[in-house]
Amino acid sequence: MSKNSQSACSQCRREAQKLYLKGQRCETPKCALSKRNYQPGAHPWTRGRPSEYRIHLREKQKTKRFYGVRDRQFKRYMTIASRATGNTGENLLTCLERRFDNAVYSLGLATSRKHARQIINHGHVTINGKKCDIASVLLREGDTIRVREKENIQKIVRDSVEQSKSKGVPSWLEQDPSQLGGKVSSLPTREHVQLEVDEQLVVEFMSR
Repeated sequence: MSKNSQSACSQCRREAQKLYLKGQRCETPKCALSKRNYQPGAHPWTRGRPSEYRIHLREKQKTKRFYGVRDRQFKRYMTIASRATGNTGENLLTCLERRFDNAVYSLGLATSRKHARQIINHGHVTINGKKCDIASVLLREGDTIRVREKENIQKIVRDSVEQSKSKGVPSWLEQDPSQLGGKVSSLPTREHVQLEVDEQLVVEFMSR
């Protein structure tokens, strides 16, 4: 393999980043990126230098897939972020971080964001004591999250809490394992976002 090929292959590896779509599985050797930390295809190092458009698109797609939102939802959050005061890119990320399903996952009540959306859509989680089956709801400071008192779902959630102990809980949330829930102690900031992304590139792509 030539030096240019090796350099391009290294670029492919740097671009491959865990998005934790499979929850705790991404922390184990079974993770797909742990087995193959490069782009798919027979010859990933021969694809040439990425274009500016591709770099911008990749950052946008990475952000969208990390939080599990569709294009229409992503555009709506972009509109909200652009109307708020401050940096638009940071506003976008903190807006996504405040999603109901992301908070449920961050509290350890689900093994992944997809799992969190499932238990929310089935009406197993409440906000301030009221059932809410909309995963895209944006939480506010002071909101409390609880799992409903159903034995079958509480057993699943307890297993999730046990598995996520090593992950930790972000400081903008207060976990209450005894009540299988938590509270939004403060609104998240850019420092709370775990995704490694250049939000400015995302804003530039969405502004095209």
